[in-house]
Amino acid sequence: MNYSATDPSCAQPMTDSHSCPICGSGAVYHFMDIQQAPVYCNVLWDTREAAIAAPRGDIALGYCPACGHVYNYAFDSSLMDYSQEYENSLHFSERFQQYANDLATRLIERYDLRGRNIIEIGCGKGDFLRQICRLGSNRGIGFDKSFVPDPVRDALDPNVRFVVDFFGAAYAHEPADLIVCRHVLEHIERPRAFIEDLLRVIGDRQPVVYFEVPNALWTLRDLGIWDIIYEHCSYFSPASLVHLFETAGFETLDVREEFGGQFLAIEARPASDGVSLSAQARLDFDRMMRDVTAFGDNYRAKVAHWRARLGDLASQRRRAVVWGAGSKGVTFLNVFRDQGAIEYVVDINPRKQGKYVAGSGQRVVEPAFLRSYEPDVVIVMNAIYIDEIRRMLAALGVAAAVESV
Repeated sequence: MNYSATDPSCAQPMTDSHSCPICGSGAVYHFMDIQQAPVYCNVLWDTREAAIAAPRGDIALGYCPACGHVYNYAFDSSLMDYSQEYENSLHFSERFQQYANDLATRLIERYDLRGRNIIEIGCGKGDFLRQICRLGSNRGIGFDKSFVPDPVRDALDPNVRFVVDFFGAAYAHEPADLIVCRHVLEHIERPRAFIEDLLRVIGDRQPVVYFEVPNALWTLRDLGIWDIIYEHCSYFSPASLVHLFETAGFETLDVREEFGGQFLAIEARPASDGVSLSAQARLDFDRMMRDVTAFGDNYRAKVAHWRARLGDLASQRRRAVVWGAGSKGVTFLNVFRDQGAIEYVVDINPRKQGKYVAGSGQRVVEPAFLRSYEPDVVIVMNAIYIDEIRRMLAALGVAAAVESV
């Protein structure tokens, strides 16, 4: 992967095909290029050879100062084909399970979701939908092309069913008091059309909708640079997320940062009358422009730090592993794949173990593997899990140093 950051000191008007997918503005600041990134971070491969040959695509990040949106205007949707091989569940982590449980409980309490109907768009393997239906004795239906039926597990939740398909007009008859869509919108090339289509499917009903996406402010300010991946064609700020929903015909009920600021969530419902746009009050646009302008230098500094650190580990013949075979881990390993300093990546998701990382080719191993491998350093890809990982290492008797990127 080749990375470069450009100076966004002056706007570069784009053609219509490059206009902002949220507000339509053509005055976009181009500030980051990433060439030949793996198309899928959340598809792992059966062999190292297949992983190294995995398909790639280019990223060209632009920032729209009119609505605060960041997006990849080099995105090619024809490269994407989500299937049952796609695996991005985080529910094997106790820390994430607690977050999901707290979120489900909060939504149930706030919107009196007991004995109600819930639809989840892009439900993955169905973990959250099962959870919110169990906690509130709700009825649920989940839609996802990557869902894999599990007759034994599915039998435990008779009030929940799953459809291996995209949600759309064909399912407008399904009742819903809450529509959930978590970590899907950032994958959609035309988010405005998606939200407008959703409103048409809803019709004259008034369900609450809950959408959750990665937080662009966390990426820019906290340098969550390993979250810049090809699968994400959009990076929402509070302003761009609200602008999208309100101009599409929704009333904003709440916008909040979640999961240590890494996620951004919006709660909304169809507006009965015209809405007054509130996006301008939800973001310091001057500060975000400064964040965008500084991102290139900050990014290069962080990459240089880890290049030197991995070089030191290799020269000292110290063993290091990466913990986390999700988006962050795959991006990190591809940035530094030329150094050959990392041989294995650890993940607690059993569906990932034994597979190989797209682009860089490391094998994914279970935590117990570290007993025999005896690494000197464990590099944690997401600091929010660091306490959980330390407890797991201690239980395994692995005395490695733990560092977070």
